[in-house]
Amino acid sequence: MIQADARLFKFPKFEDLIIHEDENLIVINKPPFVSSLDQREGDEINILRLAKRYHEDAQVCHRLDKDTSGVLLIAKNPETYRAVSIEFERRRVKKVYHAIIEGTHTFDDLLVDLPILNQGNKNVSIDRANGKRAETFFKSIQYFKHYTLVECRPITGRMHQIRIHLATQRASIVGDAMYKGKPVYLSQIKKRGFTMSKSQEEQPIMKRFALHSRTVAFSIEGKDYAFEAEYPKDFATLLKQLEKFDL
Repeated sequence: MIQADARLFKFPKFEDLIIHEDENLIVINKPPFVSSLDQREGDEINILRLAKRYHEDAQVCHRLDKDTSGVLLIAKNPETYRAVSIEFERRRVKKVYHAIIEGTHTFDDLLVDLPILNQGNKNVSIDRANGKRAETFFKSIQYFKHYTLVECRPITGRMHQIRIHLATQRASIVGDAMYKGKPVYLSQIKKRGFTMSKSQEEQPIMKRFALHSRTVAFSIEGKDYAFEAEYPKDFATLLKQLEKFDL
């Protein structure tokens, strides 16, 4: 279903994604259903290609999963790319994600420090013996009857880190089928007055997993940067429906 959405998804102009631009850096609010970098599969549209059309020397400084939205940094020259990459490697970039998770969970700066093993082909697992160090802090910021909005602060940057760390807490991200997260349907939370014709198949409120890169902050050459990305329409709609029907 998500792949179908990717094909149908109307991609906005690259210029409309930009939340900051200066002589060295472009910062965008990445939409969902679009890869950050070139995929092995071939010709699919991705952020790197769009960025290079906009600015010839553009390089994406880090990656977000295809279905993850939010702050993404793009360097306009090799010097900036190197400088930002060093900050990521030295774990000096402060990243904050927001996720909507299943269940009511009170996370008060909970640290999950379970090692992650990359098994290839976009599969990862928790592996205490062979995995690489992975640390994420979680803080609950809004509670619903059946769901929680959580702030996620990854210290390391392993593949699927936030997603698998939440799954270990029995708090899978809504819609994250890979880690047993289920989508949210309006009929689930709106008990009264929900009607739909029998010929229609109900679609989930959000057709991807509910993870958004909210803020990124770092310093290069003595200059501080901090960027925030608004929720995309699907994430904001799910929150609005939960506030209306699941409080």
